[in-house]
Amino acid sequence: MDSKRIGELIKTVRKEQGFTQAEAAGYLNVGIRFLSELENGKPTAQLGKVLQVLEGLGYETVLIPKSKRKLINYIKKNLNDE
Repeated sequence: MDSKRIGELIKTVRKEQGFTQAEAAGYLNVGIRFLSELENGKPTAQLGKVLQVLEGLGYETVLIPKSKRKLINYIKKNLNDE
């Protein structure tokens, strides 16, 4: 997953939850500019703030080694089915 896909996910979830960027930024305790840049896939976004936004929107970040191909493929398949 790259910064553009993360940004698209965050934007989609924010809109599904009915937040404007300003409302979400206030709720997530980040600046509107930061949230806008994050949603637009800016690759230099601060990781700590990115994780804060993801957690605030109800996501848990999990790191899985690429060597665990079966697990990764299972997760991708099930995420795509939703």
